[in-house]
Amino acid sequence: MKTTHLLYLHGFRSSPQSTKARMVQQRVAQQHPRVTLWCPQLAPSPRQAMAEVMQGIAGWPRERMAVMGSSLGGYYATWIAEQTGCRAVLLNPAVHAARDLAGQVGTHPSWHEPQQTFEFKATYVDELRALAVPAITRPERYYALIAQGDEVLDWREMSAHYPGTHGRVLAGSDHAITEFALYLDEVLGFLDLAP
Repeated sequence: MKTTHLLYLHGFRSSPQSTKARMVQQRVAQQHPRVTLWCPQLAPSPRQAMAEVMQGIAGWPRERMAVMGSSLGGYYATWIAEQTGCRAVLLNPAVHAARDLAGQVGTHPSWHEPQQTFEFKATYVDELRALAVPAITRPERYYALIAQGDEVLDWREMSAHYPGTHGRVLAGSDHAITEFALYLDEVLGFLDLAP
C-alpha cells in the first residue's frame, strides 16, 4: 500500500529548516504532490513534542503513513512507529537519548536561527526516558541509515538497536550525513510514496 502521509522529525536544536528536511520537502513536492508531508517544529519538552505530534497525525491512515527522523528525531520516530505500526526511516538515530542529553540541560541557541534560544530542562531527561523503546518490533518496517563517522552518536549502538532492518551502514560520513542526497532515492523508495 502506497504511503500517502509522511511525518519528518528533526533533531535536537534543529528545525524544519535542516538540510535533510528541506531535501525531503523539495523532493516530495516535486515528485509526490499527493503525499501529505508534515515537518513540525518540535517543542523542547519531549512529552509535549510527542503529544503535539500524535494530535497532529490523529486523523492519518495508519496503514498509509510513515515517519522519518534524524538523530533525536530518529528516537522519536521509533516511538511513533511502535505506537502506530507505520514504516519508519531513521537517519543516525539517537538510541540512548536520555543518557546522551542529560549533559545538555540549560539554554541553547537554535541551530538554524541562533538568535532564537530554548531551555532544555532537567525534567526533559525523564520525559525522554519514558519514550525509550527497549527493542523494536517488526524490523522489516524500518530503514536505518547509519554513519560510522558520526561524531555525535556511536554507530555501533545504532546498529545493535536496529537489527534486521533495511538500510545501510556508511563507511565514514558524519552526524549530518552530508551526502544524504546520494541516498534520498533509496530512502524514499523504501517508503513507497504515492505518485
